[in-house]
Amino acid sequence: MDTLVAGLPLWAFLLASAVTLGAGFVKGAIGFAMPLILIAVLPSFMPAPVALAALILPVLATNAHQALRHGWAPALAAGKTFWRLIAATVVGILITAPFVLVLPQQVMFLLLGAAVLFFTGLQISGWAPDIPRRWRHPIEALTGFVGGLYGGISGVWGPPTIVYLLAAKVEKTEMVRVMSVLFAIGAVVLTVAHLRSGVLNAETAKLSAAMLVPAGIGMWLGYKAHDSMDPVRFKRWTLLLLALSALNLLRKGFFG
Repeated sequence: MDTLVAGLPLWAFLLASAVTLGAGFVKGAIGFAMPLILIAVLPSFMPAPVALAALILPVLATNAHQALRHGWAPALAAGKTFWRLIAATVVGILITAPFVLVLPQQVMFLLLGAAVLFFTGLQISGWAPDIPRRWRHPIEALTGFVGGLYGGISGVWGPPTIVYLLAAKVEKTEMVRVMSVLFAIGAVVLTVAHLRSGVLNAETAKLSAAMLVPAGIGMWLGYKAHDSMDPVRFKRWTLLLLALSALNLLRKGFFG
C-alpha cells in the first residue's frame, strides 16, 4: 500500500511539490501563471477538484506577498486605479464557482484553453488597440467579469486581464503589482466560494497547505529572475507561457 501524504500517495505528493515549485518560480518571474500551470498539470495524476483545491492556498499566499512586495501604498494605489477590474472579477467568480463540481472536466479545459489562446494570439499578431478614454472603464469591467467567470470554475482568471494590461502598455513592475492585487482579492473570494462548494474541505486543505512551502521557495527564486529581466523579454516570456499553457489545456480538453 502506498504511503499517503496529505491524502496523496508519496510519489504523487512529491510530484505535486515539484510542479508547484516550478509554478512558483514562474509566478515570481513574470507575475502570473501559477494556477495556469497547476490546473494544467496536477489533474494528470489527481482528480480535477482535488487539483483545484491544492492550488487555492498557494495562489492566495503568493499573490498577497507579491502585491505587498513594495509596500502597502503602491498596492492600495493599484487597487484604487483598477477597482472596476477587481470588482467585476469578484462578481464573475461568485457566479460560476458553484458549478465546478457539475461541469465536466474536459469542458472546463476546452473553455479555458480556447480563451487563453485567443487572447494570446491577438497579442502575438501585434494587436495593440488604442482604447478611447470613454471606453476604458467599460472594457476594464468586461475584462474582469469574463476572467472571473472562468476563474470560478477553474481557479484561473488572469489571461483576459493580462492581455488587457499588455495592450494598455502598463509598465512591467506596475503590471505585476496590479495583477497580484487582483489575483489576491480573487483568491480570497475563490477560497470562500470553494469552502462553500466543498472543494476545499478538511482533507484537501491539508494538501493545499502543504503546497505553500514549494510555492514560496519557487517564488523567491523567481523574484531574482524578474528583477534582472528587461521589459521586452518579460513580454516575450509572458506570451510564450500563455500560448503553451493554452495548447496544453486544449490537449487535455480534446484527449483527456
